[in-house]
Amino acid sequence: MAVLLPSFMTALDNTIVNVALPQIRAELALDDAGLKWVAAIYPLTLASLLLLGGHLADTIGRRLTLLLGVALFSASSAGCGLAASGTALIAFRGLQGAGAALILPSSLAVLSHDLPPRARTAAFSATTATLASALACGPVVSGVLTQHLGWESVFAMNVPLGCASLLAGLLLPGPGSSTPSSTAPSATISLRVVALACCSLAALAHCLIEGPERGFDSIPVAASGVILVASAVGLSYELTLRRNTALRLLFRQRPFVGGIITQLLWGLSVSGVYFFTSQFLQNGLGLAPTSAGLTFVPVALSLIVAAPFIARMALRWGDGRISALGLLMVGLGLLMVALGSSGGSLVHILPGLSAIGFGSALAVPLTTRALESPPDRLSGIAAGLFSAVREASGVVGIALVGAMVSFVERAAAAAGANDSDAFLSGYQAGLCLASALVGAGAPVALWALRRHGGAGHRVTGPGEPDGPNHADPATPNHP
Repeated sequence: MAVLLPSFMTALDNTIVNVALPQIRAELALDDAGLKWVAAIYPLTLASLLLLGGHLADTIGRRLTLLLGVALFSASSAGCGLAASGTALIAFRGLQGAGAALILPSSLAVLSHDLPPRARTAAFSATTATLASALACGPVVSGVLTQHLGWESVFAMNVPLGCASLLAGLLLPGPGSSTPSSTAPSATISLRVVALACCSLAALAHCLIEGPERGFDSIPVAASGVILVASAVGLSYELTLRRNTALRLLFRQRPFVGGIITQLLWGLSVSGVYFFTSQFLQNGLGLAPTSAGLTFVPVALSLIVAAPFIARMALRWGDGRISALGLLMVGLGLLMVALGSSGGSLVHILPGLSAIGFGSALAVPLTTRALESPPDRLSGIAAGLFSAVREASGVVGIALVGAMVSFVERAAAAAGANDSDAFLSGYQAGLCLASALVGAGAPVALWALRRHGGAGHRVTGPGEPDGPNHADPATPNHP
């Protein structure tokens, strides 16, 4: 509960605000830019500060970082609900993202290093189901609360949830109580690396969010581009010429590298699909926002149904095969949605959405092995880097899939198609691109989780019996 509830809150806040935006705009008299920042500032600060959250988890402790994140998230949620102006709301939303940036890496580190080895896959399956439930429930919950209690209740609901999480973390014995061991300064990510990574992600997100609206040659966007280049050069220097020990240890772990690559491909593909599928459901099929949110429930239900069987399947057939099959099933589900979208009915796309849910559940072992492979003293920064890649790739994914959608849509319109058919053509092209991206992760999963020994043996992380790193957690798994 101390881990799942905060994870649910942070994931819910990624989607729950969207339905409430029209009421927020009307009551706070926001212009287009202000409304966009209300929606964008949360994922922006979250992606920018995730590595800092991982750094804190490794230096001050996983449990303490988690509790601090929950406290900050809850307090800023209360501030959002009490905000009387757009500026105040945007500021408190940014603080929410900062709290989430502390919660995500510390909670993942707790799951991957403070639970018994045999319980980790089940815990990650439960976390994945929780995140999927938040994704599916967000628009529905937001619609009900906004309609009956006002937009303030969308934020206020986090306060009792946060208090319950704090009580569980403080009073209940269990995982997350560990403190970081004393290590040499080179054993963790330096603050320079964290600061440069934060600047790079923030500048990249700002360019992608503001560029299409203001123009990439505008002064604010151009300034972000300069900051992005400068911080990226500095980060490259820190990680290569200075030969950062922690990063070298992390990227010598084959499961971690494979997990990062597949997470990048996942974010580039699925994040953009969710964004444009919501538009298709409302603009193409004429669904109301709440009804469109209900459409994603099959994804969550499929995850929940499949989650209890993943650990047993992975033990029998191997983590690599199960994860690769899951990624291929997600790609197949995206293609099924592309084909079903031509039918003009919700029924035609539900099988594809269910396949995406089942495939996502099957891919859970890859996340488990990736996050437990680094040494214990680097668990926080590893989880922060993993989460940062997911969040940053999601922002880039919306832009990448969106570019494909726009290109094909314009081409179809130029060929004489009406607006609805032109958007449908672009949407289907975006789904095909996303399917190819996520499908490319299947061979990566097989490589990352290549089995040693018999059919039932799987690659295990440090600290697990029979794992290749059992003797020395820092020993890499060479390809």
